Amino acid sequence: MDILITGGNGLLGRHLVEELQERGDSVRVLVLPDEDASWLAQRGVEVHRGDVRRPETLTAAMSGVDAVMHLAGMMGVWRPIGDYEAVNVTGTENVCWAALAQGARVIHVSSWTVYGMALGRPAREDFPLRPFPEPYAITKAAGDRVVQRMIAEQDLPAAIIRPGTFFGPGDRLHFARMADRLRDGKGVIVGSGDNALPFVYVTDVVRGLLLALDRERALGQAYNITNDRPLTQRQLLHAIAHEIGVSPPRLHIPYPALYAGGYAAERVAAITRSRRQPVVTRLGVKLFGTDNRHAIDKATRELGYRPWVALREGVHLAADWYAAPPESATPPLLAA
Repeated sequence: MDILITGGNGLLGRHLVEELQERGDSVRVLVLPDEDASWLAQRGVEVHRGDVRRPETLTAAMSGVDAVMHLAGMMGVWRPIGDYEAVNVTGTENVCWAALAQGARVIHVSSWTVYGMALGRPAREDFPLRPFPEPYAITKAAGDRVVQRMIAEQDLPAAIIRPGTFFGPGDRLHFARMADRLRDGKGVIVGSGDNALPFVYVTDVVRGLLLALDRERALGQAYNITNDRPLTQRQLLHAIAHEIGVSPPRLHIPYPALYAGGYAAERVAAITRSRRQPVVTRLGVKLFGTDNRHAIDKATRELGYRPWVALREGVHLAADWYAAPPESATPPLLAA
């Protein structure tokens, strides 16, 4: 199969490229004009320079493909919501229209955050999309709805994957940040620490993407792809601390106090027009301080999906990467 990956230079994309090549697929990747794509060239991957925000740059990259794995998205950067909309909403629509013109199927990577947080029960795919009011979650939900609308109105052959927070080797956005804080003695537990965190090992997300790609019945559907045996906040932080050889966090900060601190920090950043993300944000506090679980029985029943990597084993594998010498390049947070 001839497959185009948008955002293939990020964490998930790197693991997906390797898996697709191992199974014999022909892989091409869309990367931004100024991105370092040397590792892709070394693997013999066909590199196309372009930007999902510019539809005219997608035509050549899409030519002749059977499927598009749409991973590109903006996350983890302190930018106005308009910047997020340009990538996560308009960019998604551009990719879908280009794929439709080619007759290619689309596997769209959405997010668990589209459901909202602290729902009180495991989120299922038919739950309404009620994201937390911050740029990433709002625009990922809007992009998800774009794909749903095009499936219904344009007969777009697409499947939507809503993964948990994925981590693994190369993860500087989540795992490395947590490990850095623990190593520096700045780790804290939000509230009691007994809340479930929706983390999943990166190769399990790759497996879910490939199952959706290979099964006709996935088209027109949305699937949660995560680990249904989550670790609690305390368990995850203690596991990371153990693996990197530091003391686990002992300080508990009440959720309301930390959430209020995040709100105040965001207001200061807005007033001062700071381009740096505050140390504490409401999204970060809510993500780590509330209980979030997601049902995977639909993916299990229809795709044959199940998580293969236990989260503690995933922490061990990610910690091995974290302890290794620094990589020559850091995967970008804004991918093509």
